Amino acid sequence: MSRLRLSNRDARRLWLAQNLIGTPERDPLEVIRRLGFLQIDTIRNVARAQDHILWTRVPGYREAQVWPQLKSRALFEHFTHDASLIPVEVLPYWTRRFHVLGAQAARGDWYQSGLAQHEIHAIRDRIAAEGPLSTHAFTTKTRSREMWARPPHKKVLDQLWYSGELGTAHREKFVKFYDLGERLFPGGIDHGKSEAAQTTWLHSAALDRLGLATPGELKRFWDATTPAETRAWIAGADVAPVEIEAANGQSYAAIAAPDIETRLAGAPHPGQRVRLINPFDPLVRDRDRIDRLFGFAYRNEMFVPKARRVYGYYVYPLLEGLNFIGRIELKADRHRDRLTVTGYWPEPGLRRSAARGARIEAELDRFRRLAGLARVIWACPRP
Repeated sequence: MSRLRLSNRDARRLWLAQNLIGTPERDPLEVIRRLGFLQIDTIRNVARAQDHILWTRVPGYREAQVWPQLKSRALFEHFTHDASLIPVEVLPYWTRRFHVLGAQAARGDWYQSGLAQHEIHAIRDRIAAEGPLSTHAFTTKTRSREMWARPPHKKVLDQLWYSGELGTAHREKFVKFYDLGERLFPGGIDHGKSEAAQTTWLHSAALDRLGLATPGELKRFWDATTPAETRAWIAGADVAPVEIEAANGQSYAAIAAPDIETRLAGAPHPGQRVRLINPFDPLVRDRDRIDRLFGFAYRNEMFVPKARRVYGYYVYPLLEGLNFIGRIELKADRHRDRLTVTGYWPEPGLRRSAARGARIEAELDRFRRLAGLARVIWACPRP
């Protein structure tokens, strides 16, 4: 089969369409199904990542509207590349992930609690008897003074959570409540799917959501298969070979969904609206992919020591049309009821434009409404 050649502009347009940018949905659950999963994060710099990601795609979305879907079991919470909400339809193909992560947690020093087996069983037995409990229901203490030290019971809860013996029943103010996996996961965690059936489904579902991908990008989507499994699946799958023009003008080989030409024909241009993208958004999660397609070298510096940051702590990419035009650092000052812009860095060569500045201001005004703040304040020069 000859390789279909995609211009860089078409590859960008397709990737934005795959991420529902410019094609808004009304149903948050449908957004998560189409994206594959929704990464969640504790940090509420302005709005938490899961709320920001959904707000970008669902007009009128408001904070915390996603959690009833977890409680109703339309979603379950587990670990892809990070903690995520995953559609329950994925559960039959997630058995190997529970087993692999559970085994890793059982071996890892981070999860070694030091508790005796009867103490571990007592934690599980309390949850079995009392129903969902958070870590605050237990009282074991850590002896370490390290910043990230966790009490022994928390290590036990997390180890059992990775294996699927426990799951997330619900969250209250982002605090996780653990319950028995057998009560939370419809049909349990073992649905009788073979390893081959699971890897086949995971790779097919990943390509469906990516549209086009290199083997590495395909593997990284769920982060639930090995490079060898990915290569083996590609060798036997119904995929379309493509050649993609990168942002630097060079081309690279990849694979695409078999209906790639139909997808390209139906992928709309997202318009010239400026969009504030969350650092954990699936659009930008694979930093190498974004650099290759958009020429936008973005790194999350939250966990980089302040003196070594190039930009700032919580820095959002700014998307305009088919281009990333810069990044902006924001902070919610809830005591003063305002959203403060603490840094703005346009991409090199970006021309100043009153119209673009107005579009950035309009997006910031939309974002401060999501956070329930009264106004936007600039503590740095405006664009």
